[in-house]
Amino acid sequence: MASTNTDVAARPSIVVEQITKRYGRRSALDDVSIEVPRGSVLALLGPNGAGKTTLVRVLTTLIRPDQGRALVAGHDVVARPAEVRRAIGLVGQHAAVDEYLTGRENLTLVARLLRFDRTEARARVAAALERFSLADVADAPAATYSGGLRRRLDLAVTLLADPAVIFLDEPTTGLDPASRQGLWALIDVLVAGGTTVLLTTQYLEEADRLADTVAVIDRGHLIATGTSDDLKSRLGGDTVHIRLADPADLPRALAALGEHGAIAADEPDHSSLELRAPDGASLLPTALRHLDGRGVSVTAAEVRRPSLDDVFLALTGERAVPTPDAREPVTASGGGAHRHGRRRHT
Repeated sequence: MASTNTDVAARPSIVVEQITKRYGRRSALDDVSIEVPRGSVLALLGPNGAGKTTLVRVLTTLIRPDQGRALVAGHDVVARPAEVRRAIGLVGQHAAVDEYLTGRENLTLVARLLRFDRTEARARVAAALERFSLADVADAPAATYSGGLRRRLDLAVTLLADPAVIFLDEPTTGLDPASRQGLWALIDVLVAGGTTVLLTTQYLEEADRLADTVAVIDRGHLIATGTSDDLKSRLGGDTVHIRLADPADLPRALAALGEHGAIAADEPDHSSLELRAPDGASLLPTALRHLDGRGVSVTAAEVRRPSLDDVFLALTGERAVPTPDAREPVTASGGGAHRHGRRRHT
């Protein structure tokens, strides 16, 4: 029975089943399994050398796994690598554009390499220049572009063939905040149109902002997966932080809130306390009433939600550092190269 369009649309764009990749005695990936639905963003997080880039190389057919199976856009990365390459785009950590050519010339060169005829190539180049807000600098050498413009051009080149799946490997490394925000907006538009994105990043704000699903990988093992809120909730809820007007009142304040598990905050002036709760916003008014009843004055109070950085630290024992995944092996063999009603952070 032939597959319907509905069947195809319902299939995950990326399927990873028990993928293992070893370099000598070291496992860069060890029995990793994950699925990425069509038209969604998966953010892959992990310390340097965790296995993120190795997984991207497997999925983009640059290296072969030792065990397991992976499908990208419905094609097996080992059995049908050519079909996989036709269905994907890859944007690496550094913009891969020819600085001596103009933006238009870079796009035209790639369009011809993709074997579009002159009419279609011209139309696709013009559309890409408009889509990525490059029309005003189309005829300037790429060497004169800012980092943000080069990233846009790199993405425009990658998307000329309308890939179903895009791999973004540390795409905003080295960009200023404005350029990073601009690239995020472009990713939003792509995913709204049905493109699937796998993003590796160590900017946790980026993962929080863009990802439908976050996967944390460490020492080759997939150690956690879920939405950003799911992962944060595993840390036990919110922290209520209360600063007292007089540090001498701290023992009295701790006694007043003892039933809520109050502890002294780890601060030099010994004037603050903290409470953990599933819903800090509900606990805060109660805590303030108890303190007021004991005559304890408060100068500030806030509810702190766990961040992805807290999750990352709890899971891996390391703080996320925005540097390239430099320690993974560079060996390669073979090959050539939300759902957008989702929550947004402001």
